[in-house]
Amino acid sequence: MPLADKFSPAPREVRLAGALTVLPGLALLAVGAGIAVDSLGRPSAPGNNVYAEVAYYAVLALGVLACAAGLLLGKTWARSPSLVVALLLVGVGWYTTGPSARPEFGLPLMVVGVLVVVLLFRRPARAWALELREGETEDEAARRGGAEGRAAEREQRGE
Repeated sequence: MPLADKFSPAPREVRLAGALTVLPGLALLAVGAGIAVDSLGRPSAPGNNVYAEVAYYAVLALGVLACAAGLLLGKTWARSPSLVVALLLVGVGWYTTGPSARPEFGLPLMVVGVLVVVLLFRRPARAWALELREGETEDEAARRGGAEGRAAEREQRGE
């Protein structure tokens, strides 16, 4: 059994998406740190609280990094917010590339966002998120009882 499988029940696609989701989280931390360093030695302008702006970026970064950690650890709750982050990343990259005329920033954002979306929509990632059994279809899993049925099965197995 590979070492990664011991720590995460998620398929390789999900773990890779989690590793890629770390990048925008670190970028948000870097932006917040850059704003904090840039504001050192001068007071905030009226109507512009630099501390609040830095705190905003820190909260966003922690949320994105929590989603990345969830994917890396194999937690199914992290898939949906990670998809939202990736789709927002594609939109920000599109705007940065087009109207802002900064493709050197926008294109990498779009590439990361598209890769995360593609990875999380691949068959193994969907099967993992739906907790499908070997050879089971999504309809069969739905008839099995959804999350309640799966929780009862785990309880019967002693997990």
